[in-house]
Amino acid sequence: MKILIAEDDPISRRLLEAILAKWGYDVVVTKDGSEALQALQAEDAPELAILDWMMPGMDGVEICRKIRAERKEPYKYIILLTALHRDEDLIAGMEAGADDYIAKPFKSNELKVRLRAGRRIIELQSELISARESLREKATHDLLTSLWNHEEILQMLRQELVRSKREGNYVGVIMADLDHFKKVNDTYGHMAGDAVLRLTAQKIATAIRSYDSVGRYGGEEFLVILPGCDREYAAFIAERIRLCIGSDNMDTPEGMIPVTMSLGVAVSGKERRGDADSLVRAADLALYQAKKNGRNRVDVAADCGVI
Repeated sequence: MKILIAEDDPISRRLLEAILAKWGYDVVVTKDGSEALQALQAEDAPELAILDWMMPGMDGVEICRKIRAERKEPYKYIILLTALHRDEDLIAGMEAGADDYIAKPFKSNELKVRLRAGRRIIELQSELISARESLREKATHDLLTSLWNHEEILQMLRQELVRSKREGNYVGVIMADLDHFKKVNDTYGHMAGDAVLRLTAQKIATAIRSYDSVGRYGGEEFLVILPGCDREYAAFIAERIRLCIGSDNMDTPEGMIPVTMSLGVAVSGKERRGDADSLVRAADLALYQAKKNGRNRVDVAADCGVI
């Protein structure tokens, strides 16, 4: 584990560095408070820190205040190294955001125990963050395809429409549906159908731009959001998705499965704007028209009140 030490006295600094390196820590050495704060604010900052209370430039207590004011993750466990022993001084240090303190001259065994407690807290926090992110992922993503789920992709569309109104841009949406998907499930089985859905999600993601968004709208339907796309360019992207899906058979555990996709496109105008529901409804009507016109094609909404 990486650990930062901030100590202006060269003898104490070298001693502390040698002890920590012997215990297996990757030691980041700083010589004053300003240097220590910069290291703790870096992208790959240590999560453990031992700060001398009295340092030139900025003392350990001030560093604690600045780090805690940022409220960034991951949490940084800070131990103050101090020659001060008055209760009011120690209280001031802890109120500034220090997690622990150790008096100078320190005993190596005491330092080892206090660092062990710090490591446990950091490891526990890491587990909690992982659990939280896992729950967030499940709440916002479709479990089968790992795309945004129905609720999340619609919320993203609402946000994009608000932004486009402010900036005066178009927003395009594509409603895409796999053709005769029930036949895939009936012929090859549901596991093959799930594989087709996963592969479809991957192919759509490769066919759109990095700042576009795609979600599983439901069943075998997918909703794509295209910021800044007029009708012509949105139709171009939809056609690219169609070719990406239908150009090669899907390689599944049950064999190679031919799949095609129908797509409906709708675009919000710069002057006339609808809400997310009306824009999706327009794209859905265009998708219905594509199905009616023979499937495996792209149809574009002409005028559905939001174009």
